[in-house]
Amino acid sequence: MTDTPTITVRPDAKGRIALGALAKGVSSFRVHQEKDGRVVLEPFTEVPAQEAWLYKKPEALAMVEQGLRESAEGKTIRMDSFAKYANEDE
Repeated sequence: MTDTPTITVRPDAKGRIALGALAKGVSSFRVHQEKDGRVVLEPFTEVPAQEAWLYKKPEALAMVEQGLRESAEGKTIRMDSFAKYANEDE
């Protein structure tokens, strides 16, 4: 099931439940209630709108992931400057 111990939480007078560390890194939850009454929280981490395009383009995302893997493996090349690629019109 899970690697974490089961905990019991109690709602306050307004029905709120504090998740504490369980919500670390989570910006929102999708919530649904199953037929048997269980409430399921699905955690989400949102992406800034300016970066959302990347997740809509699998090929571009794969290239970024490959670059991150190569960087982690030390397969990088030091470049002194990107100035020669700069375009003053842009």
